[in-house]
Amino acid sequence: MSDVDLLSAFVVGLLGGVHCAGMCGGIVGALSFGLPAGRNLPILLAYNAGRIGSYTLAGALMGALGFYFSSLLPVQVAQRVLLTFAGLFLVLMGLYLAGWWNGLSRIERAGGLLWRRIEPLGRGLLPVRSARHGFVLGLLWGWLPCGLVYSALVWTVAAGGAAQGALLMLAFGLGTLPNLLLMGVAAAQLNRWIRKPAIRSIAGGLVILFGLLLWYDAWWGRG
Repeated sequence: MSDVDLLSAFVVGLLGGVHCAGMCGGIVGALSFGLPAGRNLPILLAYNAGRIGSYTLAGALMGALGFYFSSLLPVQVAQRVLLTFAGLFLVLMGLYLAGWWNGLSRIERAGGLLWRRIEPLGRGLLPVRSARHGFVLGLLWGWLPCGLVYSALVWTVAAGGAAQGALLMLAFGLGTLPNLLLMGVAAAQLNRWIRKPAIRSIAGGLVILFGLLLWYDAWWGRG
């Protein structure tokens, strides 16, 4: 895994803001509701730290899993298979972000099986009154079924190990941070902007490009 991979993961998370608004906007609104202005930012930061922590843990698990299964195949074959699979998910995610294809919503619904067990725990923490509760809520809500996160996790399978998978998801999570922080302080304005068809199309097209670059790396970039 290179610095380019980490930068790409960050940019994919950043571009995924068009999806974050729909998936997490309500959560951020619930966190912000009724809080004094001076306490909004610490709680939002704590929530996002917990959420990104969950992404990082999931990335470590998926990276380790990918490393284990890749050891069962010749190295070059394993790299090509994993990167091709990751590229496919990014292309599908780009189509989803742009609003051109909604198939990933089925994967999100499948993830709801796990979420139904976790969500009641998070509901018990609302309303959030402290940064500590915000952090715990973020740890739980980091497992919210999300096609964007799932696509990034598939990417970590090809990262090369647990540490690399954790770093990739950390970079991705940091990319999602600006949008979700802005949602806490300027939700209405941000929602109006990122729901514009042109913005969605640009973001989706760029994520598709990242997927195609992974395919190129898998079949031509590694010799």
